[in-house]
Amino acid sequence: MRKESKLALGAALATGIGFVAGILSAPRSGWRTRQKLAKSASKARVDSEKQLKQLYSDLQNLIKESETRVKKSKIKVDKEFKKQLENSKKTRVKVKMLLSAIHGGEATDPDLKNMLLEAKNAKTNLSNFLKK
Repeated sequence: MRKESKLALGAALATGIGFVAGILSAPRSGWRTRQKLAKSASKARVDSEKQLKQLYSDLQNLIKESETRVKKSKIKVDKEFKKQLENSKKTRVKVKMLLSAIHGGEATDPDLKNMLLEAKNAKTNLSNFLKK
């Protein structure tokens, strides 16, 4: 036998053995595994949506409180505070757009993760400014 034939036969044999081992050692069928993965992804999406809705509401309240304090304040508002307030407003709009995309089935998991992080940061930063 030629060297290439032996190599091809060995590769085919190893592939077959790996396939059989995978089938025998799988904890459940492929259909059930896909079903479980789909259920987990759906649950993660629902959880992310709940968190986004809560963060949207929190940001809305913090922005209202900030604007009220600015109006009542007779002293000049810090530029950094104004910047943070504007960033929080932009983030709130992005969260609303992403929530609409989730309902339309157009959002991806990286979008959700990035927006959750951005919204949490905006909420934390604005809260810290309000505590000053």
